[in-house]
Amino acid sequence: MTDVRTRPDWFQTWEPENESFWETTGKRIAWRTLWITTANLTMAFATWFVVSALVVRLPNVGFDLSTSQLFWLAAMPGLAGGTLRIIHTFLVPLFGTRKVVSVSSLLLLIPLFGLFIAVQDPATPFWVLMLLAFLAGLGGGNFSSFMPSTSLFFPKRLQGTALGLQAGIGNFGVSLVQFVTPWIIGFAAFGAVAGAPQTYTKDGVSKDIWLQNAALIWIPIVAVLSVTAWFVLKSVPVRANVKEQMDIFRDKHTWLMTSLYVMTFGSFAGFAAAFPLLIREVYGSFENAPDPLAYAFLGPLVGSAARVMAGPVSDKVGGARVTQVAGIGILASTVGVLAFLDPTSIDQFPWFVGCMLGIFFFAGVGNASTFKQIPMIFPPRQAGGVIGWTAAIAAYGPFVFAALIGATITASGEPTSFFVAVAVFYAINIFINWWFYARKGAEKPC
Repeated sequence: MTDVRTRPDWFQTWEPENESFWETTGKRIAWRTLWITTANLTMAFATWFVVSALVVRLPNVGFDLSTSQLFWLAAMPGLAGGTLRIIHTFLVPLFGTRKVVSVSSLLLLIPLFGLFIAVQDPATPFWVLMLLAFLAGLGGGNFSSFMPSTSLFFPKRLQGTALGLQAGIGNFGVSLVQFVTPWIIGFAAFGAVAGAPQTYTKDGVSKDIWLQNAALIWIPIVAVLSVTAWFVLKSVPVRANVKEQMDIFRDKHTWLMTSLYVMTFGSFAGFAAAFPLLIREVYGSFENAPDPLAYAFLGPLVGSAARVMAGPVSDKVGGARVTQVAGIGILASTVGVLAFLDPTSIDQFPWFVGCMLGIFFFAGVGNASTFKQIPMIFPPRQAGGVIGWTAAIAAYGPFVFAALIGATITASGEPTSFFVAVAVFYAINIFINWWFYARKGAEKPC
């Protein structure tokens, strides 16, 4: 394919399916682009989920917030991320990889600086915290342009591997922020430049913590990576205006794959955002209650690792087969969680965590396999758009899951009805994948 663009930041030709071109030129550039974009995507996920790591600490440093308000803060980045992903779906064919990756990454500094300032003052109004939580969703939006961009660089036979690696490593940003936060807020890591500590009080015991460090630590990394993307990346000559890209919505498989991706990534992102508060609300009343952030990072970690491993497997055995296994695994794990949502003893907590990790694991597997299916169903330009669109809708997971879990707990005291509802949704999607993609004689075997 060719393009009339002659600017130095655009390739004039890009032919990844041409074996000679791929081996002599394309492979090196594609993998370099993948690693730079993936590093930026990891920081995007860290920014997107930094609020989920902060909210569980806010009441203990003087913020007067109800359970409902805490869940809304955890949900808001998901609302923004999903909405912004819809916009990001159309950006790469308009502006190219270089501009989209570098500028989108640079914008992450806005919520990070804002949160750095806001969490130092317990008098910060709730609406300001909500606005900053919404702006953290800028990180969630990036996925729907970064992933379609990567799909354009690689031949179809390697897209499961490439997209699995990028999304899986990018998803590590969720686990990274939830793992690093408890450590980095525990000491004056940045000296006087980071500001004064807050007094954290729990069970009558007080200590100094530096909540602002949870945002500050990512700021220099984001700045360096966005500048690197600007100077190193280039764009492939695939272009289309917004009207031309709308043709994906006339294909029923766009909507079917959207539902499947909501089952996988929607569950991963939704439970990643809600997991710390879910631990706090379900098991926080027991003596020696677990620290939510000591366990919450495990879910995204397991899911991200599963996504990396499932990419090459999907390339070998087919995305639809792997998605079928993933869907059944998600459903079985969800049914398992139901047994531990109204605990009578802290001894049930390990079983609860184990079942939740099962959801994360199989969601991660399905995240990779669905992105293998899409390039097999659609031609390259449409595949990029469908990847962006499905990712956009699934990105509402943190908003929907956190908001509905919070509402369910407020109404009934426990989240059982929410888990029953998502189990039904999972069962429907298992049938959809089997009927259209996985069974013998399926309409679109992939």
